[in-house]
Amino acid sequence: MMERLIRVKVRAGARADSIKENKKGGFDISVREPAAEHRANKRACELVAAHLGMPAKSARVIAGHHRPHKTMRVAL
Repeated sequence: MMERLIRVKVRAGARADSIKENKKGGFDISVREPAAEHRANKRACELVAAHLGMPAKSARVIAGHHRPHKTMRVAL
């Protein structure tokens, strides 16, 4: 199984969910979910996985759980 590390910036509590690739190869993500109870992190993982055409369980946050800038591991 191959894995890829992705840097993301997540903005919680946005008006709508969105995902955009940035110039550095990572993603800028906005989610409607609040940051409480890791709900924003979970939704961000779902968006990254869907964007890459992977199942939702294939992406997870491995660093930056309580910060806007995060590192995600995606199983390819």
